[in-house]
Amino acid sequence: MSVRVFLVDDHAVFRSGVRAELSREADMEVVGEAGGVSEAIAGIESTRPDVVLLDVHMPDGGGVAVLAGIEDGPVFLALSVSDAAEDVIAVIRAGARGYVTKTISGAELADGIRRVAGGDAVFSPRLAGFVLDSFTGKSPVPEPPLDPELDSLTPRELEVLRLLARGYTYREIAENLFISVKTVETHASNVLRKTQQSNRNALTRWAHRRRID
Repeated sequence: MSVRVFLVDDHAVFRSGVRAELSREADMEVVGEAGGVSEAIAGIESTRPDVVLLDVHMPDGGGVAVLAGIEDGPVFLALSVSDAAEDVIAVIRAGARGYVTKTISGAELADGIRRVAGGDAVFSPRLAGFVLDSFTGKSPVPEPPLDPELDSLTPRELEVLRLLARGYTYREIAENLFISVKTVETHASNVLRKTQQSNRNALTRWAHRRRID
């Protein structure tokens, strides 16, 4: 029997790449995909997949919000650019069965999907250490250091910053957040001022240093 897979990631190009990789596997079937939390929850409930490949950071809430919206059914394998301990621990505690980074190969990803579908937990080696340390209490995830500039941003400004760091245009950000381009420009201007960055390139570097993506 084939493993029915649902893709959740806010980058359409990335979803297309994963779909193409999995189409080469005789025992894999991609039954749906979504780019946001509400769309993902509705799609998962309607298609009833075996495994959900889940992005951790999305503009409207991210992987933890998707996990919170699904009561039972599929198993979840987080697939993210982030290898930060706090992200790994948060999504595992929310119910994901595994966590791998986007540097994984297509063959390794397919193997991970098969394993979580069969009941195994799947982690990249370094990430497994985070989980073990967290649940044994030997090395709890530390509180993040104070960052006055980041803390000064409103939730909406932080959403705009995250999308700017991912390379979205103002128009794409407006479409994602259902606001006008003019409002995006205002938020972007506020973000530049509060973070004391001179232009978008500098802001992107500033965001990446703080693992905002």
